[in-house]
Amino acid sequence: MKKILLTGKNSYVGMSFQKWLGNYSDRYSIDSISLRGNSWREKNFSEYDAVVHVAGIAHVSSDPKMEDLYYKINRDLTIETAEKAKAEGVKQFIFMSSIIVYGDSTSGIKVINKNTLPTPSNFYGSSKLQAEEGIKLLENDNFKIVIIRPPMIYGRNSKGNYQKLVKAAKKLPIFPKIENQRSMLHIDNLCEFLKLMIDNDESGLFFPQNREYVNTSEMVKLIAKLHGREIKLTKIFNPVLKVLGVKMGIINKVFGNLVYERTMSNYKDNYRIRDLKKSLELSELGSDSNE
Repeated sequence: MKKILLTGKNSYVGMSFQKWLGNYSDRYSIDSISLRGNSWREKNFSEYDAVVHVAGIAHVSSDPKMEDLYYKINRDLTIETAEKAKAEGVKQFIFMSSIIVYGDSTSGIKVINKNTLPTPSNFYGSSKLQAEEGIKLLENDNFKIVIIRPPMIYGRNSKGNYQKLVKAAKKLPIFPKIENQRSMLHIDNLCEFLKLMIDNDESGLFFPQNREYVNTSEMVKLIAKLHGREIKLTKIFNPVLKVLGVKMGIINKVFGNLVYERTMSNYKDNYRIRDLKKSLELSELGSDSNE
């Protein structure tokens, strides 16, 4: 049995992963801790095979007053946690970074490949990248580092831009028809990927994503249909959105292009157990099973 320690026990990914491994209680024992305050520093890490570090500030803020906090939590706390894990004999440290280290989505085509250099455009992305660089220095034969750069994560009760799209799908009679492409990752696919990282004692840099790229407009149409609604897609708003996209980051976040080149996300074991249609059904209609 593998013993796993999860940081960020109240986070969406953390709670989802703990529930996921609960389906395999004969194979994994998982504990979770919060890194708020100082009590976690007294926790004995030596009994664990792997630490899965998902604690951190997950949203993007442009408020300069927040910058120090981002670096303190996303970078410094990550490095401190990894140092403690290594010092106490943990064999594997898994860090949840983000596609945001490559910068924002754009109105033009943006395809990330293995030669694309990270170019963070805000302190959220920069804090994640600096955390990656800090923990990589700790790696050796006895301490394996896994860095995961997921795209937008979504699922039932997830937060962020996905819920804004759901709200639009439930209320609007029409929605902009934009020809964009985005890499996305359903929470079940991510949880299965994390499980495989532990099963296979992996180390390295990984880029999991759903099998399909997502078109925002078509996704909203599918969500509306799941809720018994028909939503009409129209290009009438496109000229206005194009202008606003330059001025408002939220427009590019929703309608911009940002994808991983497909082969980057291949793995020797199948983790993509949900296709887009099934993942949206689970996200909107729910299920208690991971089968």
